[in-house]
Amino acid sequence: MKMEIWPILIVVLGVLVASCRDDPEPPAAPAEPDKSSLTIVAVGDSLTAGYGIEEGEAYPALVEKALRAEGMKVQVVNAGVSGETSSGTLARLDWVLTLDPDIVILETGANDGLRGLDTAMVRDNLEQIIDLLQQRDIVVILAGMKMVWNLGPAYTGEFNRIFPDLAAKKGLIFMPFFLQGVATDPALNRDDGIHPNPAGHRIIADNILPFVREAITVLGSKASR
Repeated sequence: MKMEIWPILIVVLGVLVASCRDDPEPPAAPAEPDKSSLTIVAVGDSLTAGYGIEEGEAYPALVEKALRAEGMKVQVVNAGVSGETSSGTLARLDWVLTLDPDIVILETGANDGLRGLDTAMVRDNLEQIIDLLQQRDIVVILAGMKMVWNLGPAYTGEFNRIFPDLAAKKGLIFMPFFLQGVATDPALNRDDGIHPNPAGHRIIADNILPFVREAITVLGSKASR
């Protein structure tokens, strides 16, 4: 990723984050999951919610469509909330668990980093979320985030280490960078320069599908024990 693009990106991101509510409300509960099928819940912020695009264009819907085309009976629930921090995700985890997920795709923390929040707090929030999910025997896919360098090398380094460290510590399926191939590309983002457009979400879906397939395999191996 070309680092000279980041100074422009951080300005745009700062404006967007400032405009988000600190305590966004959880989305309305979707229909009761069909437990004759596999339930995957995509937990995250506006990048998961699909800010500014139709629900069917966001990556969770595209992942569901791809898996069903492969013959899998699966439901992918979009549980993204725009503006959410890791604290918000932790606070609404009980709601997420009511969806009875088999697999959770966890994408959160970017808004913490953009606000310069304490990295120790971010790490602790994520670890609590992961522990609560694993206690329910839910397979976790952790989507990594990378912070822009304008916040300083010390903070950026600490933030960027959170995700691979936790993935290794907790034995998670790890997607190193959620926005790989999408971040900073004007053709793949909305006019705000940060939220992926439908084309960007198609790339995210393609990138994350191998990790989802791996999670389904892990889930199957657990069931056969």
